[in-house]
Amino acid sequence: MTRPIRIANCSGFFGDRLSAAQEMVEGGPIDVLSGDWLAELTMLILARQRMKHGPGAGYARTFITQMEQTLGRCLDRGIKVISNAGGLDPQGCADALIDVAAELGLSPRIAVVTGDDLMDALTSLHAAGEEFRNVDTDESLVDVDAHLLTANAYLGGAPITAALDAGADVVITGRVTDAALTVGPAAWWHGWNYDTDFHEIAGAIVAGHAIECGAQVTGGNYSFFTDIPDLSHPGFPIAEVAADGSSVITKHESTPGLVSVGTVTAQLLYEIGGPAYANPDAIAHFDTIELRQLAPDRVQISTVQGSPPPPTLKVSATYVGGLRNSMTIVMTGTDREAKANLILKTVAGINLTHINEPDLAALSTLDVAELAVYWDDTAIDDPLTTAAAQSHLRIVVRDNNPAKIAKAFTAPIVQAALSSFPGMFPTAPPAEPAPYGVYWPTSVGREHVHPQVTIDGQVIG
Repeated sequence: MTRPIRIANCSGFFGDRLSAAQEMVEGGPIDVLSGDWLAELTMLILARQRMKHGPGAGYARTFITQMEQTLGRCLDRGIKVISNAGGLDPQGCADALIDVAAELGLSPRIAVVTGDDLMDALTSLHAAGEEFRNVDTDESLVDVDAHLLTANAYLGGAPITAALDAGADVVITGRVTDAALTVGPAAWWHGWNYDTDFHEIAGAIVAGHAIECGAQVTGGNYSFFTDIPDLSHPGFPIAEVAADGSSVITKHESTPGLVSVGTVTAQLLYEIGGPAYANPDAIAHFDTIELRQLAPDRVQISTVQGSPPPPTLKVSATYVGGLRNSMTIVMTGTDREAKANLILKTVAGINLTHINEPDLAALSTLDVAELAVYWDDTAIDDPLTTAAAQSHLRIVVRDNNPAKIAKAFTAPIVQAALSSFPGMFPTAPPAEPAPYGVYWPTSVGREHVHPQVTIDGQVIG
């Protein structure tokens, strides 16, 4: 194809605006409807969902709702649908879509991309020398004695391209990079070579990064949001990706929001470390990007340079860290620090001077594995309202034994209501301990990860 491919985003996270898919399909011409559902936290949410509803249930159900609204029109117009809503169960998501399509009298060709889930291969990967060290702390899983709940390698755009080459109408993936949802269809449309066309692919990575968070690039979360005339219901973004990898970021005409060099810059810098932005398909060098306002709500991204991808793939892993409980106590009026120290002494045998100690639990009288205290001294001395006179002390405890962080922790706080400082009260009744998850960013050698594409249950490639 000689013209740019128009890729429209309809989701920046699991829980984003449900009507966005319909708005993008009906708002003007597009070639691809894409959507990102998978933040790191989402994998924990989907794991819990799968534990509750059984195997095959760990996918983003809102995607199925959006397909009920738009699939027929997408098929009529030849709009390809690319989504990572498959989460932990891309085949389960595809099966649900097949059922919906049948009810609508539709017969789409649905491709499923798998191979990102490493859970069944952890033992063999450890034996092959993979330590799964935390990229932030350099700790290994053995160091923290963690038993993973999920472990998913970030795949790139190549399997999506393969699915489209094979004639898929809908491509459902598990964990792929956010930018892969743009790279895959752009490479399919323009016939790029993943082994050589690194500059073009890098350009698509940047375009994908620009639109991956939905309305963030059309004015959402923008520091200068007061400069935007109407941010009540901003339009979702479109990336027009050209054959040379350059792109134009825009939105449907007459939709609220703004696409400017400022909004695009803000999004491009979102979640970026150094200028070399590594992806499974290429490294995009952000210090080579040029932005230009072509017209209202049309920003060109050009001159992006790329280089070959790294030998490893990022892995998003999670595990259950244990149980947690907390209570927040309100201090009203004067002598706020004295009040905070009194309740801390009553509950934990410590005071505010201790709260930054590295092992606060060991200093306290609480029999818990971990203790954290947060002192939010926001009250003012001459308040006009009660709220302005209040500060808050939050006490958080963690332990694998629920008994230690249930009534043993909450009862002393409640019992102090009439026998401590004046006006003492917690912000909420005591609660039962709840499990908490831990995100473990790590990596794996790409030679150990083998993406697979199936269409209607048949392996392709």
